[in-house]
Amino acid sequence: MRRLLACLLLPILLAARPAAADLVYVLNSTDPSISVLDAFTRQEVRRIPALREVHHLVLSPDGRDLLIADSGANEILFVDPATGDVRRRERVSNPYHLDFSPDGRHLVVASLRRNQVDIYEARTLALLGRLRMPDKPSHIAFRPDGGIAYVTLQGSGTVAAISLETREALWEVPVGREPAGIIWHRGRLIVGIMGTENFIVLNPETREIEREIPVGRGAHTIFPAPDGRTLWATSRVQSRIAEIDPTTLEVRRIHDVPGGPDCIAFDPDGRVWATLRWARRVARLDPRTGVVETIPVGRSPHGIFVHPRRAE
Repeated sequence: MRRLLACLLLPILLAARPAAADLVYVLNSTDPSISVLDAFTRQEVRRIPALREVHHLVLSPDGRDLLIADSGANEILFVDPATGDVRRRERVSNPYHLDFSPDGRHLVVASLRRNQVDIYEARTLALLGRLRMPDKPSHIAFRPDGGIAYVTLQGSGTVAAISLETREALWEVPVGREPAGIIWHRGRLIVGIMGTENFIVLNPETREIEREIPVGRGAHTIFPAPDGRTLWATSRVQSRIAEIDPTTLEVRRIHDVPGGPDCIAFDPDGRVWATLRWARRVARLDPRTGVVETIPVGRSPHGIFVHPRRAE
């Protein structure tokens, strides 16, 4: 009976499946490897080997390459996001977190273990400057004009501002125990303070903390939805994903998602994908229904990226 049912349903499923499904890239930091998931079937279709310890990734400004940072191997993998093929590997000193400046001119790399922030020319990967930072540079955000990078320093409990033109540190301010994720939002910086349950709102002009946003123990990272209607924040210890109003910065809703939610990505249909750091799984949350599904991947999944299906 089961075989008969499967035979009857298979043509329906194949007809409903898009010609090219979204691909979801998940960085398994302690396997080490990259899981590539078919978002329609929610199955792993490929496992890309890495050398040591992959944590974060970013799409190049032209959309051609997905840069995957292998911090333990001192290299960045350049991957075709449409296929998962590794185009090349570049030697880079301990890349933990990385991002391109909004103007596309610079690639900034935070080195958690070597206490340095490196500034590269985006086009050539020529090293323009290296700043020795106090303790554990973690995550990066930018002023919208691309002139200043802001870096959280987990070990010293501070945020530092760095000029990308002069390659000098401009200031450093205490924000709380173990700051992690950071974004620029409407003239302010929002920072996850892992040693607490709060995200803080920092004014980069006055360098004062203007308010706290309670989300849950282990407040970690925050991501704006592509439509601009929601900020999504994670707490790794209390295992929560929070919806935050981008105007009032009030928490609208809390989703309890066991497994230690960490990084977030969004698919074209508005669903939220999150790595579950302690559960060897990723979660797919539908904000319209609140339903959460989980999908097995490798050990300690960290960074995540959704490559939308190609236009038919």
